[in-house]
Amino acid sequence: MGSKGLPFAVSQPVVALFTILATIAVACPLPSKAQAPLNPTPPASNPKPNVVQPPAGQPVQPPLDYTLGGGDRIQINVFEVPEYSGAYQIPPGGALYLPLIGGVSVLGLTQEQAAEEIAARYSRYLRRPLVTVSLISPRPINVVVAGEVNRPGSYTVGLQGGAGDNPGVQYPTIVGALTLAEGTTLAADLRQVQLRRRNGLGPEVVTNLDLTQLVQTGNLPQDITLRDGDTIYIPPATEVNLAEIRQFATASFAPATNRPRTVTIVGEVTRPGTYVVVGGSATGIATEQGGGSAGAGLPTVSRAIQLAGGVTSLADVRNVQLRRQTKSGTEQNLTLNFWQLLTGDTNQDTLVQDGDTVVVATAPEQNAAEATTVATANFSPATIRVSVIGELKRPTGGSGGETLQLPANTSLNQAILAAGGFNDSRARRSTIDLIRLNPNGSITKRQVRVNLSQGINEETNPILRNNDVVVVNRSSLAKIGDTIGAVGNPILNIFSIFRLFSN
Repeated sequence: MGSKGLPFAVSQPVVALFTILATIAVACPLPSKAQAPLNPTPPASNPKPNVVQPPAGQPVQPPLDYTLGGGDRIQINVFEVPEYSGAYQIPPGGALYLPLIGGVSVLGLTQEQAAEEIAARYSRYLRRPLVTVSLISPRPINVVVAGEVNRPGSYTVGLQGGAGDNPGVQYPTIVGALTLAEGTTLAADLRQVQLRRRNGLGPEVVTNLDLTQLVQTGNLPQDITLRDGDTIYIPPATEVNLAEIRQFATASFAPATNRPRTVTIVGEVTRPGTYVVVGGSATGIATEQGGGSAGAGLPTVSRAIQLAGGVTSLADVRNVQLRRQTKSGTEQNLTLNFWQLLTGDTNQDTLVQDGDTVVVATAPEQNAAEATTVATANFSPATIRVSVIGELKRPTGGSGGETLQLPANTSLNQAILAAGGFNDSRARRSTIDLIRLNPNGSITKRQVRVNLSQGINEETNPILRNNDVVVVNRSSLAKIGDTIGAVGNPILNIFSIFRLFSN
């Protein structure tokens, strides 16, 4: 009996001991082999100076190809080792100083790549470390906008916070960057926009975009989001499409229509010179003092010509030249046909931009019918000033310097009628003198054989120009009468009469 009871007596304490050990194991589990620190005490020389407290809310969900850089705030989690986890602000150089492992460069890495790099460094101290990297708040995006924009240069593009079910941020797009650069110029080739991007530490990748598709069809993929370090280049157009220039004038990336543009107008216009053209409101006033400005509608070539007083009667409206300098130093030359504009082709009245030069050529020959049509156009002067003096019923150009204000297309015969017509008893009806001040400062005088029954023609009934002087001379009988009245001696009168007839 005693020998059989010994094992039972001994087994009771053994069972109790195993029960106690099992209870302790459940209450206080040992560290897992995956995360058991090989060197649990981190060196005191590895402080965490750039650890920041993570903000409330969910992490930002950046694009998959987002690469980390200086200014990003990230959250690093080392699974089951909270003392190695924390929020960090990436310094400009991109090197983080983490507990136990020291400096780790994450510059140019995606979140996944950064997690792999940190895990590889921790693998010296942890068995199979599990590391995740999350973006708390992204850095501001710095981009370069170059080429055919009004203000090329480097820009910092802000990020916009998300809303609703999207707690992240909205990244800026190409159109937003072009807006910061005050829009594209009119010389831009919007079909060949280049986006230059360096993905991480790899080579630069160039993507060609067609912004005309964005405007014409709403093709949103053309307006892709930007990354820090992107470069946007807008090349000058080699072939200009007049229809597209007007079509894109109101696009979000176009310059504001009320932006002042200094334009030079030369050639066959009333007042050649430099003018400031401003579009915008439906109504506007053109001023002539100190150059002038226009404020109605779009800032077009016709608005610029209006400020220069309109085209002259010698203008070749089929050959209006627009010279435009590009940002690269080359020159674009556009030929505009304003006769087509009069038949409904509004694309010929293209927009102007700062620095443009408009040249209105001289017509090789004049067509009376076309001149009448051109004179009624808005790019022709509304009126001209003409002096009609001499033997007329209501002459002008007296001591007070009066002139007739006549429609721009007024002919010689119409000016004579506006002055009351010939003085029946004194006027020489066969010829008149036409005195003209030329653009080069010279003065010409020509004798015109008048024929009131003729239509507009250069020989007998020419179209008058601004500041012309029409002189109706005395007839021979009027000269004789004036001489007789002025000279009292009959003998002298006879000699005076002979002298008049000899002239």
